[in-house]
Amino acid sequence: MASEWRKLPLSLAELCIDTTLRCGQSFRWRKINNEWHCVLSNRLITLTQSPTHLSYKCTLPAINPPPHETTLPLLQSYLSLGVPLTQLYTQWSTTDPNFARRCSSFTGIRILNQDAWETLISFICSSNNNISRISSMVNNLCLHYGPYITTISGEPFHDFPSPEALSGPEVESHLRSLGFGYRAKYIADTAQIISQQRPKGWLDQIRNPAVPPADNPKFQPGEKPTYRKAHEALLELAGVGPKVSDCVCLMGLGWWESVPIDTHVWQIAQRDYNFGGKSKSKTFTKGMYESVGDHFRNIWGEYAGWAQSVLFTANLKSFAEQAKTGKKGKKEEEEDKENADVVVKKEKVVKQEVARVVKNEELTVSSTRKRKAVKEESQQRDEDVKMEDVMDGLTLSSQVSQVSTTSTTTRRVSKRIKARESQ
Repeated sequence: MASEWRKLPLSLAELCIDTTLRCGQSFRWRKINNEWHCVLSNRLITLTQSPTHLSYKCTLPAINPPPHETTLPLLQSYLSLGVPLTQLYTQWSTTDPNFARRCSSFTGIRILNQDAWETLISFICSSNNNISRISSMVNNLCLHYGPYITTISGEPFHDFPSPEALSGPEVESHLRSLGFGYRAKYIADTAQIISQQRPKGWLDQIRNPAVPPADNPKFQPGEKPTYRKAHEALLELAGVGPKVSDCVCLMGLGWWESVPIDTHVWQIAQRDYNFGGKSKSKTFTKGMYESVGDHFRNIWGEYAGWAQSVLFTANLKSFAEQAKTGKKGKKEEEEDKENADVVVKKEKVVKQEVARVVKNEELTVSSTRKRKAVKEESQQRDEDVKMEDVMDGLTLSSQVSQVSTTSTTTRRVSKRIKARESQ
């Protein structure tokens, strides 16, 4: 049974659900008829937003429904509404000119205080993956192993499965049949470790005591937990490397200084913060990973992971149009005016060239150039995949070695190709 709609006074600067719920933090929110839906703690939460209010309601399951009155505190904790976001944006903009330039199009991005177990499995699925496919995998996990809650517009909604539900002997093979690939083994193995080899509530024992779980505000923290201890503890699990560990620390355990470093963040560090100087090497070691994280923590402080999520979102292709529509600074506007005539001239030249090419039917590229383009594209793809594997920390030291070897081989092959073409 669904509750009545209720409202929270909340500006878009403090929370923008259309950005926060689709920027790669949680993968279970679905938008149906302009309403966002997700199952949290055995109930379906439905959200809509106006410029001044967040509206919410919940739908309870027919069996063992939780009390309606627990929904508001659950939602407030899940959305981390106790954090003064606009103050943080002002602070980061003051200390970081790059953040100041990019944040106007991406206000209201909050770090969600998610269930640690769900976050762990979701980001194991994220290895070498994109948001759309991760969402599909997580939905399949819920559909096949999670308890049913309700149906909205013909779409069934299930809660996230427990570690016990994912630790059965047939789970790995079933997940492989659903398209999980090598991640199927990591999920099954990690579920077995959590359910059979760790004490009950182990993930809560390594979380930030200042950030209780959204569904358990009276939890008992472990003995003197720290971000570093939590990060290292997670690395012992199957399929968890430095990046996945930091994602879980940030979004599932409340360690808000955690800064996950993936290809997007590494590009940001090099492009916008001149990290690594003139070197644009794709080889990424554990030491470099830690240095990038420390660099951003020095700039952004104890909420570094929150600031990183804003720049990460701004760097995603799916948000490119949103980035274009943001307000520009005075200097950028002056540069745009100066370059306007040049852009127009370039466009005119391009159009003339295209017309000439079409007219003369010179659209066929030489076979040599085709082969070279395909080879370079393949090499680039291989390097990107290997880089992501290094960041995920899957057999980190050997992966780094493989990346280095691959880079050397790539350079040798490129020299041979150039030598042949010059003959």
